[in-house]
Amino acid sequence: MLHTAYSSCSWLWNASNQKDGLFRAAFSFLIAILAISLWHLRKSRKSIAPLPPGPRGLPLVGYLPFLGTDNLHLVFTELAGVYGPIYRLWLGNKLCVVISSPSLAKEVVRDNDITFSERDPPIAAQICTFGCNDIVFDSYSTPDWRMKRKVLVREMLSNSSIKACHGLRREQVMKTITNVYKNAGKPIDFGELSFLTSIDAVMSMLWGGKQGGDQKGNSIWTDFRELITQLMVILGKPNVSDIFPVLAWFDIQGIEREMKKISQSFDQLFDSMIEARMSVATKMEKDDGKTEQKDFLQLLLELKEKDDASSSITMNQLKALLMDVVVGGTDTTSTMMEWTMAELMQHPEIMEKVKKEIADVVGPNSTVEEVHMPNLRYLDAVLKETFRLHPPLPLLVPRCPGQSSTVGGYTIPKGTKVFLNIWSIHRDPHVWDNPSEFQPERFLNDPDKFDYLGNDSRYMPFGSGRRMCAGVSLGEKMLYSTLASLLHAFEWKLPQGAEQDLSGRFGIIMKKMKPLVVIPTPRLSNLEHYLK
Repeated sequence: MLHTAYSSCSWLWNASNQKDGLFRAAFSFLIAILAISLWHLRKSRKSIAPLPPGPRGLPLVGYLPFLGTDNLHLVFTELAGVYGPIYRLWLGNKLCVVISSPSLAKEVVRDNDITFSERDPPIAAQICTFGCNDIVFDSYSTPDWRMKRKVLVREMLSNSSIKACHGLRREQVMKTITNVYKNAGKPIDFGELSFLTSIDAVMSMLWGGKQGGDQKGNSIWTDFRELITQLMVILGKPNVSDIFPVLAWFDIQGIEREMKKISQSFDQLFDSMIEARMSVATKMEKDDGKTEQKDFLQLLLELKEKDDASSSITMNQLKALLMDVVVGGTDTTSTMMEWTMAELMQHPEIMEKVKKEIADVVGPNSTVEEVHMPNLRYLDAVLKETFRLHPPLPLLVPRCPGQSSTVGGYTIPKGTKVFLNIWSIHRDPHVWDNPSEFQPERFLNDPDKFDYLGNDSRYMPFGSGRRMCAGVSLGEKMLYSTLASLLHAFEWKLPQGAEQDLSGRFGIIMKKMKPLVVIPTPRLSNLEHYLK
């Protein structure tokens, strides 16, 4: 048989020789093409970076540990200890990548900011933002997103607009001081106090300071605190329907049903605001032909009525922007105010330093004003340290690459959900000395080194780049002036026998697990300070 095969090959070889070597040339050419193709294939395989490391297992099995967890940021941090500062995991059919180091985070938010500026909005976000018509979850690549962000930043949140609303914010802070004074000596839910102050201030800026209370002077927004809290918790929880689309129809966890109820409540609120604002504008025009100074809601309504498609907005876009302002401008501010007061109650020596600084800068019987803020350096350090230990969005809002990219030498495919574990970065022992301890002094030596704008990837409580929070400046002013005013006007203590609890309740915004209840006592001798 071997002899026969050899004879056949010899015959072919002889035949090729007989045909002037054409067969030999063709055969050699085919071998060369095959060799070149194999070389290119091997080279291309080497040039494609691998996926990040991560746990193995079936997608469903990999998802189970995250169902219902109240500590997703802690689970992600533990996995980083096993797989490193960048790793992958599968949640259903969704590939996720978690990043827990400043240098790798910088590659996402700075070096490849545009690529990673897309979103992969969960179903809950799509419902509560009227179809992702806001600026938090809308796609960055759309002209609508850029137009909406421009409206928000230039009209509502510009330095001139924020300065023009100073009187409205101050009025709400003074109302809060008066209400606390009337309840002096009684236990107060400090988180609720902070929330009501924040939402009254934001609402007054939204539509011209026409907010008030009921006949007893209580805020009309009390019921909305729990509504916003539920919203934040739902947005932060993994949803089966998002990672197993085939199960969306069943709504196993009831997240969609709950979110629709919340969305309907906000829809009714916004409808009533819009109707009231249009009624006031019509009345003003009939009275003297002039309208009052335009507030943010009036500006949005005018944009809705424009004929120019490039600068007009739809009703859903208008309501989604209102949702961004109302929720983002109240919940983050009030949450951080509560965390800061909780840390000060836990560290009375730091509390005394803050009060002394405020007294020295403001004066013993004067009112705290926003112009005092640049001189309250120790209070600034206290707040920055609170943001470090308790970042309001511990995982930020997940990003999503619009095209495949490389981070840390690993491939991040297009459409991957990318989590930046800011909670872990802010507690990294390679970056921070004694990272678990509350030490405001760490921010005093170089106060400009870490700011809230995400310029240093080691400290990004509000993110960085194109997707960072647009309301940082306004939130900073509200937080600083309100907290300074309350610390200046009152002594604060825990109820008899009460113990501090600094554990958090995970959501897209990290809240205290148990509310902070404190008792205020007036500390200023001039009673006019409390009764303005």
